[in-house]
Amino acid sequence: MRVGARSTAVMAFAALLAAGAAPVAAQDFPGGNPIEITVLFPAGSSADVSARLLADGMSRRLGVNVLVVNRPGAGGALGYRYVAGQKPDGHTLVWNSNSISTTYYSGALSFTYREFAPVAKVLIESPVVAVRGGAPWKTLAELMAEAKAKPKAVTVANSGTGSHTHISSVALFKAAQADVVDVPFGAAQLVPALLGGQVDTAVQLPAALASYVKAGQMRLLASLTAKRDPSFPDVPTARELGYDVELEAWRGIAVPKSTPAPVIAQLENVIRATVMSSEFTEGCERLGAHPAFAPAKDFANVIAAEDDRLATLMAAIGLKKQP
Repeated sequence: MRVGARSTAVMAFAALLAAGAAPVAAQDFPGGNPIEITVLFPAGSSADVSARLLADGMSRRLGVNVLVVNRPGAGGALGYRYVAGQKPDGHTLVWNSNSISTTYYSGALSFTYREFAPVAKVLIESPVVAVRGGAPWKTLAELMAEAKAKPKAVTVANSGTGSHTHISSVALFKAAQADVVDVPFGAAQLVPALLGGQVDTAVQLPAALASYVKAGQMRLLASLTAKRDPSFPDVPTARELGYDVELEAWRGIAVPKSTPAPVIAQLENVIRATVMSSEFTEGCERLGAHPAFAPAKDFANVIAAEDDRLATLMAAIGLKKQP
């Protein structure tokens, strides 16, 4: 065989081996190596608590450690940047949410949701309006009346500039034509600030507040959902009270965009089994969250539709910076 022909044959055989190696590697995933879930907010936040619940179930089913690592900052932008830059091998995940769109359109992130491949939608949470248990406002109407009568007197905490709770807060108070002061605490600082009287009210996801509500230390005035949250059946929706604001928050798992499809499929199956389990459902109930599994294809549609909706909303309320 001539040298050139031999070289061509060797290259063809190597290519064949490489082509056959990819499915084997994906089939062996995770190969005994740990998996890391980046959470975009601090320990103790609603995102953190629910991510740890998911990670526990995934660890048992995969037989490897699934670790939660908190990378907070810039409404989620720091964590998104980190994961987007990692090797697309299924070992680095992000606890994705509506924040992938809010951070982009607020100008904190230079790329869109398309930098990630969706794996599975996991749960939904509904932002709520909360005050201290001893606050003078017993209803949302009373709070709005004061905010309208005294412009810039009422302070409203959220989880950070560009976060989902920030967008929700601005949308609600603009709908009420109430001029308030937004205070972008980090998620971990919001609860002590509200309990300590540093702010008057907060718009937050319920996982961080549920235990304080049950203990009587906080009171919920409204939820920003289409219908009443079954975790808080006595709390009216903003729509019931005359404000056309509905901003449900979803959470799910995403990976860097070039992650192999077989790896994504395996992660999707493990997440499905975890979300459908009784321990996950019971854990969500304690947090005021609700399991809402959707496979990768359907989750992709959810993300795209929400991105369009948030672009329109953020433009309407003056918070959209990206085109």
